[in-house]
Amino acid sequence: MYEKILIVDDEKSIVDIIKFNLDKEGYRTFTAYDGYGALEEFQKESPDLVILDVMMPGMDGYEVCRRIRESSNIPIIMVTARTEEIDTVLGLEMGADEYVTKPFSMRELMARVRTGLRRYQALTRKETSQTNPYTAGDFILDAAKFSCQKGGVRIDLTQRETEIIKLLMSRRGQVFPRPEILEKVWGYESLGDERTVDVTIRRLREKIEDDPSQPKLILTKRGVGYYFTDK
Repeated sequence: MYEKILIVDDEKSIVDIIKFNLDKEGYRTFTAYDGYGALEEFQKESPDLVILDVMMPGMDGYEVCRRIRESSNIPIIMVTARTEEIDTVLGLEMGADEYVTKPFSMRELMARVRTGLRRYQALTRKETSQTNPYTAGDFILDAAKFSCQKGGVRIDLTQRETEIIKLLMSRRGQVFPRPEILEKVWGYESLGDERTVDVTIRRLREKIEDDPSQPKLILTKRGVGYYFTDK
């Protein structure tokens, strides 16, 4: 059975064209035209992925994303007509996995949908059978549940946050350049923006570090990238 995708945008023409292309690929699609309708459909249909517009009447996409993240780690692709860096950062901080800017290529959007679903499902399948989660002192990663424990306290993570920690912990002490993290975690290179990596790392540190301004687990190699250490 094909995955369920929720499409949210206040412009019906955009919803229609996205729906047409997803239906053609065999996905089951559901639609909403404002934030409140999006949350209603999300609760009713339990989609596997959400394509979410930012600028909508009543409740914007940022707030919808934040509320979805309170109960779900499914992939969220935000769509925005605004190109300022602060808008991109805000979307990622609310928990979006990535974003596309209007006007966008339908081919690009479809590629991101396929990649997001494939990586989410692969991570879940692979980690379900894993009996020894990654550990570092009192830090324990449970990738199957998109969460970790720090000092016995459970911390919920998004898909991208989980993948980044798993990648960095797989080779502790090795510095991963931003383009490599982007390619390995988001699954593409030329379409990516390295700010996405920086914002996601910052959100991760706020969740797992005792003092995010003085991190002890995820460290920065200035001008290069990031690495994990439990020393």
